[in-house]
This record gives sequence, C-alpha cells and structure tokens, in this order.
Amino acid sequence: MTISPDRDQIAEQAALPPHIPRHIGIIMDGNGRWARSRGLPRTEGHRQGKENLRRILEACTEFGVKILTIYAFSTENWSRPPAEVSVLMSILNMVLDQEVKKLHKNGVRVRHIGKMDGVDPKLQKKIHDACEYTKDNSRLILNVAFNYGGRDEIVRAVQRLIADGVQAEDVTEDLISHYLYTCDLPDPDLIIRTSGEFRLSNFMLWQGGHAED
Repeated sequence: MTISPDRDQIAEQAALPPHIPRHIGIIMDGNGRWARSRGLPRTEGHRQGKENLRRILEACTEFGVKILTIYAFSTENWSRPPAEVSVLMSILNMVLDQEVKKLHKNGVRVRHIGKMDGVDPKLQKKIHDACEYTKDNSRLILNVAFNYGGRDEIVRAVQRLIADGVQAEDVTEDLISHYLYTCDLPDPDLIIRTSGEFRLSNFMLWQGGHAED
C-alpha cells in the first residue's frame, strides 16, 4: 500500500525556499538546568520555556515553516517528582487557556500527538477543544507531542496494523508510516534539542530517521 501526499501539501512544499525546512521538531529540554544555573527553581525554567515557545512560533510563521512539532511531555516524564509534573500540567493548562485564541488568529492549527491515558479528563477536553477550534487553519501546523513516546507510537501503530488484519508480507515502511500519529504529514527535516544535546530521547524515532540535528 502506497500513501500519496495531498496535492495541496505538495504545492505548499514546492513553494518554500530550499533552505527553509518544511517540518521542524523541537525537543524542549534544558529548562531545569537553565534555572538551576541561575539559582532558580526548576519550575521557573519550565515557565521560561513557555515564553521561548511563543518566540519560536513567531519565527516559524515569519519564515514560512509549515509544521512545528514540539516535545512537550513524554511518557517518561510521569516518573519525575509529582510537584514538577503538576507544574508541567498547569503550564499546559495555562497555555491552552491563554494562547489558543491567539494561535487561531494567527492561522495556527493545533494538533495533539500522543495518548490520553492517565491525563486528567478536564485537560483532555481542553486539548480536544483546541484541536477542534483551530482545525481549519493552514498557516502553520503545531503538533504538540504530549504524553508521547516514539517507541510507544510504533508499538501502537503495529497493534493497529495487526488488528486490521494486515499480513506480514504486506507490511512496508510506507504502510507503517500510515499508522503513525503523523501519517498525513511529511517527516521532519530538522530536529532541535534546546539543551544542546544530541539524544533523541524517544522523540519521533521513526519519522526522524533522515532529519538533520
């Protein structure tokens, strides 16, 4: 089975200058170390990370990047101290409350990639509402990888593939890609880790196979 990209998507990609990535992935980490080096609590680092994201979004829309995927909360982040997890959840709640209308006004479409297992039902609803509210926007797609893990994504894709009765001999790379959260999007051209490290840390393991970092 071959998955063909949408014609409009092809036209948009062709219109981009060759030096502008179509799709950028960002692993948002280093916030805690930034705060600690300044004698501040880790939670303040996370709040500053939220402000940095606003500047990144502005730059992406200015330069014509079409897709931005941010690693906001990994499946492994649940193992952090409860107080830190609580702060991360409150920041996401705050962003959804304060920024969604601005994103919509600027033509940004919000999408969630990840699972909802263990997420507070009220937060689940906010995420769902943000995605629905902005679903017709096309200036920039903002994928929020929340409660996301690359290995978990691949496992879930294989489980769905098996459930659909696909035979082993029919499995291809294109078919597996079709079962991922990002099935209708091009793979990232560039992956940035804000701490300066080079580990992918379970972020877009399948999609990032050929990305620059």
